[in-house]
Amino acid sequence: MARSRTPKFDASEVITNEIIRIIERGVLPWRKPWTAGGSSRPLRVGGEPYQGVNNFLLTMRTMMAGHSSPFWMTLPQANALDAKVRKGEKSSVVVYYGQSRTNAADEDGRSDGDDHSEEARIFRFQKSYRVFNACQIEGLPDNFYPDPEPVPEHPPSKPIPHMQAFFDAIDITTVFTGTEAYYLPPVDKVYMPSITRFHDPRNFYGAWAHELAHNAEVRIMPRRSS
Repeated sequence: MARSRTPKFDASEVITNEIIRIIERGVLPWRKPWTAGGSSRPLRVGGEPYQGVNNFLLTMRTMMAGHSSPFWMTLPQANALDAKVRKGEKSSVVVYYGQSRTNAADEDGRSDGDDHSEEARIFRFQKSYRVFNACQIEGLPDNFYPDPEPVPEHPPSKPIPHMQAFFDAIDITTVFTGTEAYYLPPVDKVYMPSITRFHDPRNFYGAWAHELAHNAEVRIMPRRSS
């Protein structure tokens, strides 16, 4: 029987390559310069904090995507809560390391009669699965979305006229809502927090330009032939 030519998914390789990309940038990933609530530590659906490399990677992904919720969950976990992952959202890979015990036996599965054959052998294993941030999911209970920090009252950021005119002239729909900044390809829209959430209006336009650039990347990316 012919073997499948599809390469086996290697979670360790995926995570290693992502860490290398972060290191090669030479700086910390972009941080959101606006006000938003939430824990800085990634949490499982039940509230338990992620550990080790999962904590590191999900923190980086949270920072780069601008998620305001610390909660992450699998698709089945979201469905069990009568919630739906938004179309076009990308999952993140996390890993689980564990071990199992088994009694020593010969290749046929029979004890070899030696006194040591009943001693437990420990097998270590790694599993991977994919998770989504609560901000990528619609219909979750309110406790998965932490209350945003109050918008600073003094002084509120105001539009810079010439910069606002420049961005208004760009023919890409931008929706100003919530506490996240991201571009969603399926609907071809940019989502941005209000300028009043930013400590400096120049950071507002910088974040806006960052998300518009993602739109440009999608438009100029060469299409694969069918």
